[in-house]
Amino acid sequence: MKSLMKWFAMAALVAAMIPAMGLAQGGRHHRRTSINQRERDQQLRIRQGVRSGELTRVEAARLEAEQARLRAEEARARRSGGEFTLRERARIQRELNQSSRHIYRQKHDGQDRRR
Repeated sequence: MKSLMKWFAMAALVAAMIPAMGLAQGGRHHRRTSINQRERDQQLRIRQGVRSGELTRVEAARLEAEQARLRAEEARARRSGGEFTLRERARIQRELNQSSRHIYRQKHDGQDRRR
Protein backbone atom coordinates (compact mmCIF):
# COMPACT_ATOMS: atom_id res chain seq x y z
CA MET A 1 0.00 0.00 0.00
CA LYS A 2 2.89 2.37 0.82
CA SER A 3 4.45 1.85 -2.61
CA LEU A 4 1.14 2.74 -4.26
CA MET A 5 0.94 5.97 -2.20
CA LYS A 6 4.52 6.82 -3.14
CA TRP A 7 3.70 6.21 -6.81
CA PHE A 8 0.67 8.54 -6.65
CA ALA A 9 2.69 11.20 -4.84
CA MET A 10 5.43 10.98 -7.46
CA ALA A 11 2.89 11.15 -10.31
CA ALA A 12 1.27 14.23 -8.74
CA LEU A 13 4.66 15.89 -8.36
CA VAL A 14 5.56 15.22 -12.00
CA ALA A 15 2.14 16.44 -13.14
CA ALA A 16 2.69 19.69 -11.24
CA MET A 17 6.23 20.15 -12.58
CA ILE A 18 5.45 19.82 -16.29
CA PRO A 19 3.36 23.03 -16.60
CA ALA A 20 5.82 24.86 -14.35
CA MET A 21 8.67 23.93 -16.66
CA GLY A 22 6.78 25.48 -19.56
CA LEU A 23 6.32 28.72 -17.62
CA ALA A 24 10.01 28.82 -16.70
CA GLN A 25 10.90 29.00 -20.37
CA GLY A 26 9.17 32.35 -20.67
CA GLY A 27 5.57 33.35 -21.00
CA ARG A 28 6.14 35.27 -24.20
CA HIS A 29 7.11 33.41 -27.32
CA HIS A 30 8.10 35.93 -29.95
CA ARG A 31 9.78 34.91 -33.12
CA ARG A 32 12.85 36.92 -33.84
CA THR A 33 11.99 38.43 -37.17
CA SER A 34 14.38 40.61 -39.03
CA ILE A 35 13.75 44.29 -39.48
CA ASN A 36 13.46 43.81 -43.22
CA GLN A 37 10.85 41.07 -42.76
CA ARG A 38 8.83 43.27 -40.40
CA GLU A 39 8.94 46.10 -42.95
CA ARG A 40 7.71 43.73 -45.68
CA ASP A 41 4.93 42.45 -43.42
CA GLN A 42 3.78 45.97 -42.61
CA GLN A 43 3.85 46.88 -46.29
CA LEU A 44 1.61 43.89 -47.00
CA ARG A 45 -0.78 44.92 -44.21
CA ILE A 46 -1.11 48.38 -45.75
CA ARG A 47 -1.76 46.93 -49.22
CA GLN A 48 -4.31 44.51 -47.81
CA GLY A 49 -6.04 47.39 -46.02
CA VAL A 50 -6.29 49.35 -49.26
CA ARG A 51 -7.64 46.32 -51.15
CA SER A 52 -10.24 45.56 -48.49
CA GLY A 53 -11.29 49.20 -48.18
CA GLU A 54 -10.27 49.42 -44.51
CA LEU A 55 -7.80 52.20 -45.38
CA THR A 56 -8.62 55.37 -47.25
CA ARG A 57 -6.17 56.65 -49.83
CA VAL A 58 -5.07 59.43 -47.46
CA GLU A 59 -4.50 56.99 -44.59
CA ALA A 60 -2.56 54.63 -46.87
CA ALA A 61 -0.40 57.49 -48.17
CA ARG A 62 0.39 58.60 -44.62
CA LEU A 63 1.30 55.06 -43.55
CA GLU A 64 3.42 54.55 -46.69
CA ALA A 65 5.30 57.77 -45.92
CA GLU A 66 5.95 56.53 -42.39
CA GLN A 67 7.29 53.25 -43.79
CA ALA A 68 9.56 55.14 -46.21
CA ARG A 69 10.90 57.25 -43.35
CA LEU A 70 11.66 54.10 -41.35
CA ARG A 71 13.47 52.51 -44.30
CA ALA A 72 15.56 55.68 -44.72
CA GLU A 73 16.42 55.71 -41.00
CA GLU A 74 17.43 52.07 -41.14
CA ALA A 75 19.64 52.69 -44.20
CA ARG A 76 21.26 55.68 -42.47
CA ALA A 77 21.90 53.61 -39.33
CA ARG A 78 23.47 50.80 -41.37
CA ARG A 79 25.74 53.26 -43.21
CA SER A 80 26.91 55.17 -40.14
CA GLY A 81 30.05 53.81 -38.59
CA GLY A 82 30.02 50.62 -40.60
CA GLU A 83 28.05 48.71 -37.98
CA PHE A 84 24.36 48.42 -37.16
CA THR A 85 24.58 48.56 -33.36
CA LEU A 86 22.19 46.92 -30.91
CA ARG A 87 21.04 50.34 -29.78
CA GLU A 88 20.19 51.36 -33.36
CA ARG A 89 18.44 48.03 -33.95
CA ALA A 90 16.37 48.47 -30.76
CA ARG A 91 15.39 52.01 -31.79
CA ILE A 92 14.28 50.83 -35.24
CA GLN A 93 12.33 47.94 -33.66
CA ARG A 94 10.54 50.39 -31.31
CA GLU A 95 9.64 52.59 -34.27
CA LEU A 96 8.38 49.55 -36.17
CA ASN A 97 6.23 48.65 -33.15
CA GLN A 98 4.77 52.14 -33.18
CA SER A 99 4.21 51.99 -36.93
CA SER A 100 2.45 48.64 -36.52
CA ARG A 101 0.10 50.22 -33.97
CA HIS A 102 -0.59 53.07 -36.40
CA ILE A 103 -1.52 50.59 -39.13
CA TYR A 104 -3.82 48.72 -36.76
CA ARG A 105 -5.54 51.88 -35.56
CA GLN A 106 -6.07 53.20 -39.06
CA LYS A 107 -7.46 49.88 -40.27
CA HIS A 108 -9.87 49.69 -37.35
CA ASP A 109 -10.95 53.33 -37.01
CA GLY A 110 -14.34 52.90 -38.64
CA GLN A 111 -13.47 54.88 -41.75
CA ASP A 112 -13.54 53.01 -44.99
CA ARG A 113 -12.92 53.85 -48.58
CA ARG A 114 -16.04 54.52 -50.58
CA ARG A 115 -16.21 52.21 -53.57
